[in-house]
Amino acid sequence: FNIYNNTNRKPQNNQLKSETLGISSNLYRKACKKLWKTRISIGNPPALKMDPNLKSYPLLSYVLSRLPSISSRLQSSPSSDTPFDLEQPPPIDAASSSTAPPPIVDQMPHLSHPKVLASMTHAIYDVAQTRSVLQTLGPRPDHESVDMAHHKLAEIDSNLSKSLEELVLSPRPEGVDQAEWRANLADKEQQIRQQAEQEKSMYKSILQLDEMHEAYGKLVKQAEERLVKIYEKAGEVADDSEPVEETNPEVVGILEEAQGKGLERVDLCGRKLRYLPEAFGKISGLLSLNLSGNQLEVIPDSLAGLEKLEELNVSSNLLESLPDSIGLLQNLKILDVSGNKLNALPDSICYCRSLVELDVSFNSLAYLPTNLGNELGNLERLSIYLNKLRYLPNSICKMRSLRFLDVHFNELRGLPNEIGRLTNLEVLNVCSNFSDLTELPETLGDLTNLKELDLSNNQIQALPDTFGRLDNLKKLNLEQNPLVIPPLEVVEQGVDAVKLFMAKRWADKLAEEERKSMIEVNEEEENGWLTRSTTWLKRSVSVVGETVSGYLGTAGPTDPILDEER
Repeated sequence: FNIYNNTNRKPQNNQLKSETLGISSNLYRKACKKLWKTRISIGNPPALKMDPNLKSYPLLSYVLSRLPSISSRLQSSPSSDTPFDLEQPPPIDAASSSTAPPPIVDQMPHLSHPKVLASMTHAIYDVAQTRSVLQTLGPRPDHESVDMAHHKLAEIDSNLSKSLEELVLSPRPEGVDQAEWRANLADKEQQIRQQAEQEKSMYKSILQLDEMHEAYGKLVKQAEERLVKIYEKAGEVADDSEPVEETNPEVVGILEEAQGKGLERVDLCGRKLRYLPEAFGKISGLLSLNLSGNQLEVIPDSLAGLEKLEELNVSSNLLESLPDSIGLLQNLKILDVSGNKLNALPDSICYCRSLVELDVSFNSLAYLPTNLGNELGNLERLSIYLNKLRYLPNSICKMRSLRFLDVHFNELRGLPNEIGRLTNLEVLNVCSNFSDLTELPETLGDLTNLKELDLSNNQIQALPDTFGRLDNLKKLNLEQNPLVIPPLEVVEQGVDAVKLFMAKRWADKLAEEERKSMIEVNEEEENGWLTRSTTWLKRSVSVVGETVSGYLGTAGPTDPILDEER
């Protein structure tokens, strides 16, 4: 997280804004650093941005551009080091506005009216103030970091319980008064709780920041709605807005037909639909719905009523999100949402446990739901190529039924260490992750059913030593990699030559380890013989000594003259 590196911001302003929200920037920075040390990932953390992007809210973006910066309000006079908001358009000065008005003013001319603008400015002041504070605290933590923070809090609570239990069960030392011992226990308990609370506060600050960004997103959406209503009252929206789209006649016909008899399949591919009527959710017997190649921006929540739906294709639309209600489609087996504008998948998709095929390729996904693999145990095909993924959740290794996995054209820094648990996997494509993918886990050799593997266009220098165990591998692409192991001349001979080379290398490595092990065993045996010989010699000397003593007998009477001291 590169959050607090902007040295152009005034310290007093940062401190004021942090105290306003009850979050310490230093505390948040420490928590982020600690999270990145504990999480299992390869490479640098993904770049984060303010969310949501104001480009999705044109009215709000325009009004914010007319406001002076929050930092200038906090200072008595403007300063040249005012932070610049990359998502917020620059303020428009009077000279430039008179000659080149913003495009939105051409479409909505009453925006230039002083009373309308003043009313809008007053309506969104809370957004401007909150936005300025969030810019100081930093971007929203990513999905994995939030999950990790929850996990660390639970771990700290668990450790606290164990520590307190051990403290209570600890015996009182002898010679210590009972009252003194109780006071000592109370002091230790307070110290343990304070230490746990200090550790928890770091992770709580991350969760609090995430909640603030979530609330900010809702605040932005509500502000845009308020601005639209203000403009409607000015009488301009009705004149300038596009006419409401009429329901497609084919859609009306399908709904009428569904009332008369049960429909099992509906194909509305390429009809240029911009919205789908809520009534579609009432076609209870529908098994397959194809809405691909349209202009849909939203899927209605009512589709959750299609309890028998098995196939849903909404590819090549303009969707920016999927409804949470999609998790209610318990019988869904095939879901295709490729070619949209999705930034994330809802966690509720994990409840579609009947899924066999899932295609989320050609979107802008930066992460996958953490529990995706824990729930989708029946999934056989997973296509997530052409996204912005930097890592795969570890739970994906629990998809024991998975046969096809395509993650090419992402930003992967590596594969999960337990990838070898996907023993039914037959096709794996991780090509074109370019400079991000540099190595592969040793467990790759456990994919004994793998038939096709594409590793081209990466920065892999060596295949794992277990590679030779991929007995069923028939197709292998290693082009555009700086490979050293195996050498290029072996790669050019084909997949069998590569497997043979790696298998021999693995066998030689095992033989060398066995040779070293035998040397250690022999050394132990020799040391053992020497020890046994020494023990035997000691016993023999002891026996001889006793025998000699017995032979000589006990000492007779002493001679007083010989014993006399001289």
